[in-house]
Amino acid sequence: MPPTLASLVHHSSLKLTVRAGEGHLDTAVRWAHVSELADPVPYMEGGELLLITALKLDADDPEAMRRYVKRLTGAGVVGLGFAVGVNYDAVPDPLVRAAEEEGLPLLEVPPRTPFIAISKAVSAAIAADQYRAVTTGFAAQRELTKQALSEGPEGLLAVLAGQVNGWAALYDASGAVVATAPEWAGRRAARLTADVERLRERPAPASAVVAGGTDDRVELHSIGTGRRARAALAVGTAAALGTAERYALHSAIALLTLVTERSRALYAAEQRIGAAVLRMLLAGEPDHARAVAGDLYGALLDAPFRMVAAEAAAPPPNGVAAPTGASAAPGRASLLGEAMTGASGDPLSVLADVVESAAARAGEAVLVVPDGARTVLLVVDGGAAAEACVQYAEVLEATRADGSAADELVIGFSAPSGPIAAVSAFKQAEQALSVARRRGRVLVEHEDVVAGSVLPLLADDAVRAFADGLLRALRDHDATGRGDLVASLRAWLSRHGQWDAAAADLGVHRHTLRYRMRRVEEILGRSLDDPDVRMELWLALKATGV
Repeated sequence: MPPTLASLVHHSSLKLTVRAGEGHLDTAVRWAHVSELADPVPYMEGGELLLITALKLDADDPEAMRRYVKRLTGAGVVGLGFAVGVNYDAVPDPLVRAAEEEGLPLLEVPPRTPFIAISKAVSAAIAADQYRAVTTGFAAQRELTKQALSEGPEGLLAVLAGQVNGWAALYDASGAVVATAPEWAGRRAARLTADVERLRERPAPASAVVAGGTDDRVELHSIGTGRRARAALAVGTAAALGTAERYALHSAIALLTLVTERSRALYAAEQRIGAAVLRMLLAGEPDHARAVAGDLYGALLDAPFRMVAAEAAAPPPNGVAAPTGASAAPGRASLLGEAMTGASGDPLSVLADVVESAAARAGEAVLVVPDGARTVLLVVDGGAAAEACVQYAEVLEATRADGSAADELVIGFSAPSGPIAAVSAFKQAEQALSVARRRGRVLVEHEDVVAGSVLPLLADDAVRAFADGLLRALRDHDATGRGDLVASLRAWLSRHGQWDAAAADLGVHRHTLRYRMRRVEEILGRSLDDPDVRMELWLALKATGV
């Protein structure tokens, strides 16, 4: 620890005597400075022990001494050393009283103790403290490195928490807490999710000091060398970090950055393997895919999985991405931190971060293969990654519903499948993706399409245009008042061509209905005996809502 006034008083060779301010001797001394100026304040930085002989002071003037001492304490001077036997044989009483009033420690310096001896003692103590801090920092760095290599980030956090006499937490790319030390710090770390998200919006490296609670001073630091941080570190302590603690913290940041960058390189290699596995599955070679997957993706191929196709939707007309409203789904903030920060990344990258973070926390395998404007994922059916994907889509749906976000992403889910049926699963995901785009939905599952009706698919603009064109001639005829061909056609088709039933529905004679159907054939130039024609006309009526 740095030298204090108490340590100087107890220094055997200095022989200093306390004349005032005995209750403030535990104050640290940053330097010892000699000045005989009547007002040395402009030359003070704070934390100094000021040494004087009162050469230019009227130390017997009570009012002058009160003003002098008040200026010193206001400038942050921590103590005053008064040399006796030079200008004054003893410390003047007015100075003693003024120091007592302001709580400023006043030390009597005997004639046999030169000021240089005090300066050397302070300098030596500061140098010793810095040396201890450096050696302690190197020892901490060795222990942090050892734990990082043997135990990973969890072991590193445990050592760091001990070094700073506080707690430490690591956050992943989505802003979720992945490790804490000690374990009880998890709840405190979770309260800082919003602060971590704000930090991650700034270019790395970035840091911030936040209030973690009544007893915590928390420092946040981004981890990573890229434009966007890949992780964040939080360190909570009761007071500001000292030199040794600062060394330990910087060592931990450096080690975590190395681990992160190494992880990014491994991640890139894993992505290449994943892309190869996907290509083999889609080429109908499941056995080769299993061989390449090995331990990395083998568990994923052994369990029922979902094929997921995701594409970024077109930007809004003005070309400016609308902000995502965090209020739309506050309950998702801890899990989907990245989803709450709208434009901080492109939607496909955000989706990948969310899904991979959820899979990592659950210990699941997940395959993510970017392919230009599309990303293909393989996720365990019913697993954490699949659930995170659905929740992310719900967040986007909610923000789209309240008008705070543009259409950013469309996602298609296949039915549960396995390696042998991977080609079919991929087609299902593409079909679901196409339906999601037509319906203006973020996510559609293939089961929903199969279990539903074909009629919602007629909402496509191209289908409606075809239907309008097919029925336009009949509508034009009806507009002249010469008959109700469109209603008659609908009634006849709905009754499967049964003349009597359809005529009864319309309230006309069956011969009238037969005449109208012949007119439909003449106007359209098509025969109603053709089942394809009847099907097209029925779907056209449904598509136009007639």
